[in-house]
Amino acid sequence: MQSGLYIVGTPIGNLSDMSPRAVDVLQNVDLIAAEDTRVFGKLAAHFNIKTPRVSCHEHNERAVVDDLVEKMLGGAAVAVVSDAGMPGVSDPGFRLVRAARAQSVPVWVVPGPTAAVSALVLSGFPTDRFTFCGFFDEKKVRDDNKIRHTIIYYESPNRIMNTIATLARVMPERRIAIVREITKMYEETIIGYPADLMRIDPPRGEIVIVVDAAPQHKMTDAEITEIVNDVAATNTKSAAAQLAARAGISKKEAYKRLLEQGDGHD
Repeated sequence: MQSGLYIVGTPIGNLSDMSPRAVDVLQNVDLIAAEDTRVFGKLAAHFNIKTPRVSCHEHNERAVVDDLVEKMLGGAAVAVVSDAGMPGVSDPGFRLVRAARAQSVPVWVVPGPTAAVSALVLSGFPTDRFTFCGFFDEKKVRDDNKIRHTIIYYESPNRIMNTIATLARVMPERRIAIVREITKMYEETIIGYPADLMRIDPPRGEIVIVVDAAPQHKMTDAEITEIVNDVAATNTKSAAAQLAARAGISKKEAYKRLLEQGDGHD
């Protein structure tokens, strides 16, 4: 094979999604950089892939990148794989690709399934513009709500119900899709407003959350006042941030609304 780096997508749950080209590349490169060699070993055994492999995960990627690039510069063909899906998408691989590019090492992609995009198309939410935000971070969700097109998150089953509650508080007007176990036997998509989904049984397995694009209509004064009443119990600075995020107005306008509400109660 031609020397260089091959980014190889692998199944996210269903081994039938492994492409013949991916098998061919992994069987014929000189070395495979795997996120977890034990996890990859199961896939390798199934497809009779006997290529030597090394670990390349989030904790050692910086340390092994230079050695891998040196091997490719010396004529080796190296493939990079994650435990599932496309390397570099919330998985190791990004640093290796960047380092290879910096040294003018040829890079090719062997496409495979990606959980984020698969969940997006399953949701039925707008796909013309979307933002993938990685794993859900409660500290960033108010800023995320400024993104008015479709949003995609990864989440763990241990935190999913807390995350739904947070979305009900911050993005109550935006529907969400809870997509779990994509391509597996118990694949399921649950869609609704977050307040309604707070009553579901906690979903299990690998989970992707897709947040619908924000409603196009501007909130009425009455709708904004309802949110003001909801958040007014917290301190003014925090309440202003909540109001701005939920109503789609500036923090300055939100602060003004809260002050007006306070004057009304005096």
